Amino acid sequence: MRVDLFDYDLPADRIAQEPRPRGESRLLHLDRRTGAVAHRTFADFPDLLGPGDLLVRNDVRVRPARLYGRDALGRLVEIFLLAPSGEDRRAWTALARPGRRARKGSRIGLEEGLSALVDDVSSDGRRTVRFDRPLDDALLERIGHVPLPPYIRREPGAPDRPEDREAYQTVFARDPLAVAAPTAGLHFTEAILERIRRRGCAIADLTLAVGPGTFKPVTAEDTSGHVLDAEEVRLPEETLAGIAEAKSRGGRVVAGGTTVTRGLEAAAAGAAASSAGGMFSTGLFITPGFEFRAVDGLLTNFHLPRSTLLMLVAAFAGRENVLAAYAEAVREKYLFYSYGDAMFIA
Repeated sequence: MRVDLFDYDLPADRIAQEPRPRGESRLLHLDRRTGAVAHRTFADFPDLLGPGDLLVRNDVRVRPARLYGRDALGRLVEIFLLAPSGEDRRAWTALARPGRRARKGSRIGLEEGLSALVDDVSSDGRRTVRFDRPLDDALLERIGHVPLPPYIRREPGAPDRPEDREAYQTVFARDPLAVAAPTAGLHFTEAILERIRRRGCAIADLTLAVGPGTFKPVTAEDTSGHVLDAEEVRLPEETLAGIAEAKSRGGRVVAGGTTVTRGLEAAAAGAAASSAGGMFSTGLFITPGFEFRAVDGLLTNFHLPRSTLLMLVAAFAGRENVLAAYAEAVREKYLFYSYGDAMFIA
């Protein structure tokens, strides 16, 4: 499909810049069969679920992936950690900005006396960076910064704020494997999750390590010309069993976000069939025309124009329905993107 079919106009002041108290966002409820829209608050979400349903969450934790250091001339360099390249966590795949200060052979000094050597630079701009000691989670928590998406603006020299460290993390986050949050999960509080359980709706988890590809723009003119970066998924046996049980009793499988949708649909298409320990990799790119096998309902935030996430939502609910709902959300002054309001499609 033509990528420009997923465009829409959004005033700049509709892009949420600040976190709000969890559970207090607005919720646009879209019926994907009729296109009907209802305006609610996220506190209403448990009431839209019922006995026999299953809510699946992405329990990944966001790694404080942004490091700031100085090159040999004392100039500022940002290192954006993507993933460790070895078990000892000394070598990492990373991005660097500005790239000219992180050429092959460059040495960068960071906080706590940490030093990094740029071992290699690939054609796509990714670097292999080797640190002089392991970057364990405790060290990253001390010197790393929250990898907020580029549309959330902060003051120069202040890439994040203390409140971002908590707000850009779900209350059920576990292993720090992601460089971006599964933003649909940011709305939940423990109290809302407990209300969902009291409704008779079960809750299960998967872990999808959200990578930088979530921000990768679609530059091709047609969706067929875009390749989605692969991401690692862990899908526990108990979650698979919960899905089978919900389906057998006529309940709905509700995905708590686009990352959950991608993980569940990749598994349903056979990606997990031969995996060990429920681990597999997927680069599944969902666009209109895709046949959904696992997901019956989708909780999601509002996404960027022409983005792969918007294309997934359009595949689930119909492009016309989704763009009409987005236009309604703009008129009603909803807030968009990571810190914005939510949409539930069922």
